[in-house]
Amino acid sequence: MFRLLCLLALLLGVTACGKFPTYTGPEVTRIVVQKADRKMYLLHHNAVLKSYDIGLGFAPEGHKQIEGDGRTPEGEYLIDRRNPNSSFYLSIGIDYPRPHDVAAARAMGKSPGGDIFIHGRPWKNRKGGRDWTWGCIAVTNREMREIYSMVKNGTPITINP
Repeated sequence: MFRLLCLLALLLGVTACGKFPTYTGPEVTRIVVQKADRKMYLLHHNAVLKSYDIGLGFAPEGHKQIEGDGRTPEGEYLIDRRNPNSSFYLSIGIDYPRPHDVAAARAMGKSPGGDIFIHGRPWKNRKGGRDWTWGCIAVTNREMREIYSMVKNGTPITINP
C-alpha cells in the first residue's frame, strides 16, 4: 500500500510540472505588447492578469515591412495557431501578414515574411542580447508554458510601438 501511495504521489507531481499546465482563471480577452517598454500584458477586459518582460526582433524599432528586416509587427492581429513542437519550446502564432502588410511589401517588390510567434527559447542555448528573434516576441520557457495554457486561438493582440 505504501508503494502505491508513493507511486501515486510521484505521478501527480510529474503531471503538475508538465509542459501543458491547466489554466482555470479568467479568460484572456486581449494581449497588449508595448515594444518600447519590452512588456507584454495578458488582459481580461481592462484588468491585467499577467505581465512579462519580452525580447523582440533584432531590429525592433518600426513596423515589420519585409521578410528579414528583424522587426516585430505593429498593429492589430489575432492569435491564430499553436505549435507544441516548436524549436523555440512552445509557440503561439500571430496572423501576420494581414492583407495590408502584404500590399505594402508588394509595393516595394518584396515579401512581407511570416511565421511571427510568441515563443520560448530555442532548444540550444542562445547567447546574445535581449532582442534576438527575426521578428517574434520571446519570453522564457517557464513563461511560455503559462502563456500557452492561458491564451486561446482567436485572442486579439495589439502590438504598440
